Amino acid sequence: MFKNSLTSAALALLFVLTATTQTIVQAAEETAGRPKVALALGGGGTRGAAHVGVLRVLKQEGIPIDMIAGTSMGSIVGGLYCAGVSVDTLESEFKISAIMKNYMTVPIYVRMLAIPIFAVPHLFGWHPYDGFYFGNKLRNYLDRSLPENQKEIEKLNIRYCAVATNLVDGKEFVISKGPLAWAMQASSAIPVLRRPVPLEDGLLVDGAIVANVPAKAARAMGANIVIAVDVDEKLHQIPRDHFRKIGSVAPRIEQITLAHGDDPQLQSADIVIHPNVDGIGVLSLSPSDAMAAIRAGEEAARAALPEIRAKLHMGEPAASSK
Repeated sequence: MFKNSLTSAALALLFVLTATTQTIVQAAEETAGRPKVALALGGGGTRGAAHVGVLRVLKQEGIPIDMIAGTSMGSIVGGLYCAGVSVDTLESEFKISAIMKNYMTVPIYVRMLAIPIFAVPHLFGWHPYDGFYFGNKLRNYLDRSLPENQKEIEKLNIRYCAVATNLVDGKEFVISKGPLAWAMQASSAIPVLRRPVPLEDGLLVDGAIVANVPAKAARAMGANIVIAVDVDEKLHQIPRDHFRKIGSVAPRIEQITLAHGDDPQLQSADIVIHPNVDGIGVLSLSPSDAMAAIRAGEEAARAALPEIRAKLHMGEPAASSK
């Protein structure tokens, strides 16, 4: 009986090893002879819902995705997708504003009114990092959204990295290992609004400061083709009289800063997808804004398909899903 059990165990082990070997060989054959493709998903808050639309079209059209580099909301959408969260589930989360509600746990005006209270811990010797929100609720929400076996970056279905900014040395900090939820929290920690996230020897905030569309990080992962998805508002010319309105200058400065900051990154990309997300606020809690961004992502991705197929030397599919 013992001998039979041992034989059965050996056969089971042999089966597992054979199946694993076949999977590895199949994966190698699928990538052999074609370029490795990376997505660089940019930051943009609610505008980042457009990434969901882009991912849906690429998946429908059979465009391979070997790796994803993400910044801020791009790191969140990209991280969840790499962990196996479906496009439909991501859309559902945006439809009910779940991601942004967990990001903005308390209305910003309430936090601003509470600024004097933030000084109280310092009187008792506790010196937390500067910022209105801790970010714990967001991290816990993201962690709950991940499959149990996909919570570490090293275990993800698709290779992944998140880009953050290190306050200590002022440089880009690429997170390519460790807990995924922590990486997404750090990459999306808007300075002042969110408290910095300590990681290794760094103190990390939103990666948009140094690399809002992380095309260079995507290239460094070993990609032959980098598809960058820029979800910033487009930099159109605006009449001078527009800036007579109170509060009109700050949003324009944000547009200009991001547009010029993105240029060096986009030059490292082979293809740039730029959905039309004009008019959608970074911190919008409106489901209609999120759905509009998703539709914009789908439209922009479909428009880019001929260029993507040409780069991959892929012909039109026999039965397109359009």
